[in-house]
Amino acid sequence: MNSLEKNELRVAILDMYEGADNQGMRCIREILNQFAEINGMTLHKDEYDVRLKNEAPGLDYDVYISTGGPGSPLDSEGSQWEQVYFNWLQQVEKYNNNPANIIKKKIFLICHSFQLVCRQYKIALVSKRQSTSFGVFPIHYLHDAENEIIFEGLKDPFYAVDSRDYQVTQPHHNRIRSMGASILAIEKARPHIPLERAIMAVRFNENMIGTQFHPEADAVGMSLHLQTPERKKTVIENHGEAKWQSMIDQLSDPEKIMYTYAHVLPNFLNNAVNKMQLAEV
Repeated sequence: MNSLEKNELRVAILDMYEGADNQGMRCIREILNQFAEINGMTLHKDEYDVRLKNEAPGLDYDVYISTGGPGSPLDSEGSQWEQVYFNWLQQVEKYNNNPANIIKKKIFLICHSFQLVCRQYKIALVSKRQSTSFGVFPIHYLHDAENEIIFEGLKDPFYAVDSRDYQVTQPHHNRIRSMGASILAIEKARPHIPLERAIMAVRFNENMIGTQFHPEADAVGMSLHLQTPERKKTVIENHGEAKWQSMIDQLSDPEKIMYTYAHVLPNFLNNAVNKMQLAEV
């Protein structure tokens, strides 16, 4: 008997934070708990500390969410934890490519994980930004996003939390086409800056999608976190008081981060469950 017949959803969270203080894990846990409660499903979720403990899940999950994280997505190339990580990814892809496996495993990649996989698949240039991108920014659709299920219900542009020192740019279009992948979204237009706009979302294949922004960001929780004295001091020191105030204002706008939080990952989970149910019929 599989998970669906028992009205269960099995999710593995690949924790890429390397022990660093973060809001991402809390947000992902809350989205999963809310999704299971709304849909009357029993949720089984396990967490794997990829970078500190070289942990990776097996094939006994329906959905995999690989998180953001600190540091360079370039310097870790060839490390032991990366070998474990990409071995996991290869095993899931091998499973999904087997036509005998009707119900496929679904993967969502966030920020650092997204950058790693873009580098590994050689679909674009992954490089260090001239300055840190930190704040709430508009994300713009491309043509291939018109029928993308994870963006269903969102406007163009929609708004998302961005927090990164690295970027994915200069797509290798022939490689992307040969994989059957598609670029879904890019960062805000900056006409006054002569730099290429970063790729913000890619559908790698039918079963794997990733974003360079943070769709899990919870507006209320993040706002409270940013207003703690320690975090406020850190943000102002690194980015200025105007940036801190801008984030507080935008996090309270129901048309921005609250809306993205309520759509992107929930849409991904809904689609995963629906595909599983269709495969069962």
